[in-house]
Amino acid sequence: MTRSLFQPFRWILGGALGAVILVGAAQAGGSGSNASNFMVAAADERAVKAGLTALRAGGTAMDAAVAVQLMLNLVEPQNSGIGGGAFLLYYDATSGRTFSYDGRETAPAAAGPDLFLAADGEPMGFYEALVGGRAVGVPGTLRLLEQAHVAHGRRPWAELFDPAIALAEAGFAISPKLGRSIGRAKELDRYETTRRYFFGADGAAKPAGATLVNPEFAATLREIAQSGADAFYAGPIARDIVAAVRGTPDNPGLMTEADLAAYAAKPRDPVCSAYRAWTVCGMGPPTSGGLTVLQIMGLLEPFDLAASGPGSLESIHLVAEASRLAYADRGRYMADSDFVQVPVAGLIDKAYLRERSTLIQPDRAMAEVSAGMPPGTDASAAPDDGRLPAWALAPSAPPATESLTTTHFSIVDGEGNAVAMTSSIEQAFGSRLMVRGFLLNQQLTDFSFRPVVGGEPVANRVESGKRPRSSMSPTLVFDANGQFVMTLGSPGGPLIITYVVETLIASLDWGLAMQQAISLPRHSNWRGPVVLEAGTPLASLEAPLAAMGHDVQLREFHSNLQGIRRVPGGLEGGSDPRGEGVAWGD
Repeated sequence: MTRSLFQPFRWILGGALGAVILVGAAQAGGSGSNASNFMVAAADERAVKAGLTALRAGGTAMDAAVAVQLMLNLVEPQNSGIGGGAFLLYYDATSGRTFSYDGRETAPAAAGPDLFLAADGEPMGFYEALVGGRAVGVPGTLRLLEQAHVAHGRRPWAELFDPAIALAEAGFAISPKLGRSIGRAKELDRYETTRRYFFGADGAAKPAGATLVNPEFAATLREIAQSGADAFYAGPIARDIVAAVRGTPDNPGLMTEADLAAYAAKPRDPVCSAYRAWTVCGMGPPTSGGLTVLQIMGLLEPFDLAASGPGSLESIHLVAEASRLAYADRGRYMADSDFVQVPVAGLIDKAYLRERSTLIQPDRAMAEVSAGMPPGTDASAAPDDGRLPAWALAPSAPPATESLTTTHFSIVDGEGNAVAMTSSIEQAFGSRLMVRGFLLNQQLTDFSFRPVVGGEPVANRVESGKRPRSSMSPTLVFDANGQFVMTLGSPGGPLIITYVVETLIASLDWGLAMQQAISLPRHSNWRGPVVLEAGTPLASLEAPLAAMGHDVQLREFHSNLQGIRRVPGGLEGGSDPRGEGVAWGD
């Protein structure tokens, strides 16, 4: 049985506001499209073209994924690349199976719980930890791509490198978003190699429209194309990575050539759960994304979201409260399951989520939110790390600026195979260290800086060889017959989870087209305030939400969702109008 709340409020939010939201979504743009055969949705049209080239040559969705990721490394280097990590879901239409691959970075063998503690035993400042070699994790993207390509690719590995190599040598125009990011990034000019690439001889940031040529990256890709990922994880490239990480005089890291040689991408079991008539699948640990998305959806299942509609006070309240409950469980239980016991089945247990959903009050925000006790846990479980980014509670600092970067792309090929891949180097431009034409990540800052809370070790503390908790949420959806329906994901740090949830609700509960669902005004709650997208109709809900006890803030959002949905006659794609991406196909 479903429950519908706020009947007395329907006059406030029903017709007029709901209509405005829907019209706004339809007119907001975003470069979505329809296709009858195959499609790529990614954050830059040059990457989409590279993926389509692979598909037109008879490649699979996995072949296209390799080409797309390499091109994204070149044209939006602030977001992702071979110096970072990734998570990938792959649906194989022939077998009907879903595979997931973990290419998350690992902590060097010499790293321990005190990695981000200052001399006084207190956590370091975020940028103090970020810039330099200390926070660089052992990159995983290339091992993931190679492993998944061996399993699911068809075209020759080297061929998929050709578009990125050609453009790196010919040069490409800096996009408006990259230009803004170069101008805004803190300390991007600290290190000579990075400064020389992104800044002019006069010290000014290179603007949008200027041409970047990257022959070093082309040479790196050519080596990897010819010799496979081993060329990255051993030999001269590996030595240069280690030299950059350990040789940073102001904040050196601990990575060794042995750490790179030992890195392995890991096939994982996807996490899946029923939501109404569908099955939603995501990545399991070490990302918290899949489990937290499924928790929020499970907590919302008892409520009649279809009746509340987009942009309503009811739907925003419900999603906010469900998010608070799920993020509380995330903080306590979710981390690298190779190191800590994560109660995966218990966290998405239907009975547990139904019981937790009764904490959601129809007309008031919950005063306090704490983690629950899912099946398979006991009182001795790790403490909640209480970790919120500094900007989460700072009204003057937007939570979704372009510094919160990552990238996502979705692909469906002509045989019905599908990819959802999210990859990252963490903050914009990562560690600021550039080696052989690519940037190195600073993903280790995704660990909890404080390793012990209340005398108990935190699940997401730094440990040798461990993978830091992530929020990346590549997602696949299937219908009641197990047929593929949708591939979806987004960048956005800890907000990724709520972006994906909102888009799933818009598509599955409200029946919006893919582009409409992606274009809807954003709202988010990650155990802090309810944040509404400024300059949209949602701003009118600030006072009603505050009257219910919510702390409410209005801010800009820079989500960059990319999604593809199967519809009668073909595919329907959507790309976030807040970004520069497109969804194109044949």
